[in-house]
Amino acid sequence: MIQISDLTKVYGGRRALDGLDLTLGTGVTGLLGPNGAGKTTLLRCLATTLAPTGGTIDAYGLDPADPVQRTALRRRLGYLPQDPGFYPHFTAFDLVDYVAILKEMTDRARRHADVRRVLAEVDLTDQARTKVRRLSGGMRQRLALAQALLGTPDLLILDEPTVGLDPEQRMTFRTLVSRLGESRTVLLSTHQTEDVAALCERVVVLRDGRAVFDGTPGELAAEAAGRVWLSDEPPTGSKVFWRTADGRYRTLGDRPPSADAATPGVEDGYLTLLGQAAA
Repeated sequence: MIQISDLTKVYGGRRALDGLDLTLGTGVTGLLGPNGAGKTTLLRCLATTLAPTGGTIDAYGLDPADPVQRTALRRRLGYLPQDPGFYPHFTAFDLVDYVAILKEMTDRARRHADVRRVLAEVDLTDQARTKVRRLSGGMRQRLALAQALLGTPDLLILDEPTVGLDPEQRMTFRTLVSRLGESRTVLLSTHQTEDVAALCERVVVLRDGRAVFDGTPGELAAEAAGRVWLSDEPPTGSKVFWRTADGRYRTLGDRPPSADAATPGVEDGYLTLLGQAAA
């Protein structure tokens, strides 16, 4: 169990996190929110790469504010940052092996076996001896995920993990993460609401450093109940609508004339919630 209490992070005069309370357990939790909502700041605090201004984090009984306990927590987590750094002249294998050494995996045979395991998990076995600079953007993203999986961490922190992945790779990613979430805590920050709908048992929406929603994807979709419509003509007076593949117009908001009710999705609920939060 991970307990976040009254967590605050201030940059200059801006509060990136503003007294956030959150409890995380086993399973996959999706983290949504607009740019600047505090998602990456929260993940960095959990990953122990950023110290909060105030509040506490209790992760598996460990306090990352204490240097000894912070090291112990780092042994139990895997972190995929939003902008992972790469050494372009390393091979894929050498890069993950280097991270494994930093994670104190000192037995060479066991370490190399784990490196091969995580490369296979992300379908990069054939690219193990390819230099990082020659990998495509999607391959680099999968390589970043591979290093996060080293040592089968209890806490897996993923910041925009599906950026650069094609549909087939995203499907493989969903299969992998859903399996990992069966036995550990996975926190996934993303702008892709379809990933949240497909993967997450729980979703938390941040705005201005606070949680404005905490529930299931179905409950988030229900925030837009009675607010999603389909019509044959473009609506007047609405700014949130688009033409669908079948030629009808999907509107989020007040009912246009002669419109039919449509089933809301996670994205509809998310947009509706943000509008309410702004109001």
